[in-house]
Amino acid sequence: MDDPYDVIIVGGGVVGCFIARALSRYRVRVLLLERESDVCSGTSKANTAIVHAGYDAKPGTLKAALNVAGNRMYDQVCAELDVPFHRCGTYVVALTEEDLYTLDDLYHRGMQNGVSGMRIISGEEMRRVEPLVNPDARGALYAPTGGIVDPFLLTIAAAENAVLNGVHLRLETEVTDLIRQNGRIVGVSTNRGQIFGRFVINAAGLHADQLMAKAGVHGFTITPRKGEYYVFDREKSRVRTVLFPCPTPISKGILVTPTTHGNTLIGPNAVDIRDKEDVTVTPEGLEEVFAGAQRLVPTLERRDVIAVFAGLRASGSTGDFLIEAPAQAPGLINVAGIESPGLTAAPAIAEFVLDLLRECGLALLEKANYNPIRRSPPRFSELSHREKAALIAQDARYGRIVCRCETVTEGEIVAAIHAPVPARTYDALKRRTRLGAGRCQGGFDTPRVIHILARELGLPPTAITKKGPGSEFVVRKTKEWDGNEKV
Repeated sequence: MDDPYDVIIVGGGVVGCFIARALSRYRVRVLLLERESDVCSGTSKANTAIVHAGYDAKPGTLKAALNVAGNRMYDQVCAELDVPFHRCGTYVVALTEEDLYTLDDLYHRGMQNGVSGMRIISGEEMRRVEPLVNPDARGALYAPTGGIVDPFLLTIAAAENAVLNGVHLRLETEVTDLIRQNGRIVGVSTNRGQIFGRFVINAAGLHADQLMAKAGVHGFTITPRKGEYYVFDREKSRVRTVLFPCPTPISKGILVTPTTHGNTLIGPNAVDIRDKEDVTVTPEGLEEVFAGAQRLVPTLERRDVIAVFAGLRASGSTGDFLIEAPAQAPGLINVAGIESPGLTAAPAIAEFVLDLLRECGLALLEKANYNPIRRSPPRFSELSHREKAALIAQDARYGRIVCRCETVTEGEIVAAIHAPVPARTYDALKRRTRLGAGRCQGGFDTPRVIHILARELGLPPTAITKKGPGSEFVVRKTKEWDGNEKV
């Protein structure tokens, strides 16, 4: 049996990756487990990418405290991880007289939560800030501390920084049970065998309640809440700012926002479902999203849409984050029900978990060689002509464009395949490089990418997948088909 780890983290979403990064600062042996073929494959890959100011959560909750604390950490965290982050501010738009009262309530809630700089602006000022906003806008709550981030790169960068600082990562490793000895959780059973550790952190997202139940911790359940989205062409329907409607009891509403890459994103709706794997979009849901977004920006046009998708939020039964060291399962730390504003709160959640581990007896002694800095690889489309020429002179693969829409080069793809957290699938490459994220949605680049992945990984093209086992692109060469076998 291998030596036990000090900490095993179950779940490679944004929260699990930030916990891993926070622990990598200390002289402890840490293992991060993810059941999919890449980190950032669950809720973290399908959300609105908003760094929330913190006026929405109920005062006194963990959501409220960790939202505001996490928000304050973003400038430093994103600078250290070299991740795009724009503190552009957010606006909650009032379209009716009743909405104006809601703005007052949100303002006072934000003040209780410690959100700084908020103010309520007039409809006229809102229209000056965002010319595309509904001309009937009567006012808005402006929160300057709100912003937008790239959730893919943020999660991946946190994981890479953790790995570079000594954290072990195992992908395609699904936890099937917890191991208990003498009343204490001492490890996990996985599809790849048993792994032992002093502490197990349950950051399993939608499945965190199932893992809790395996430890004998009952009473907390997670309901998948589906949200559907549209992505617009970067050259069309471009809004300047993050626009929220007035919120409902279960959702911040269908918003309209720019992304860090210049697209416009609209969504999500909020539909509670049973299936924790169902990320299909529906005609009814998409219609609801488009109608809701048009209330904020009436000029949105469907012909400018380049993609639709759906994500699932882990809605906990208490309505708040659950972060605890349960007395009935020593050795287990639960980090569950991390829905919005989980992305914003992730860096602060990690620090909260470290405090819990200390209280449970884990000695955290700082490493002398810890390095919080992670530099992103070159993004060819953002370089000057001189920088591009210099890069091509060093490596000719940067002179070969594979994705025309996003100007992604073979050099960028190869670098991502061999990164500290390797991209071994098409979707993993898409999250890192944006190949296939443009107008053609991979129609041009896919065959070439399959070839590059096969070459770099030493695999046949039939083994290359979109997102992991079961999503293979091809099953054989065309000329090998005899015309009889069903496909």
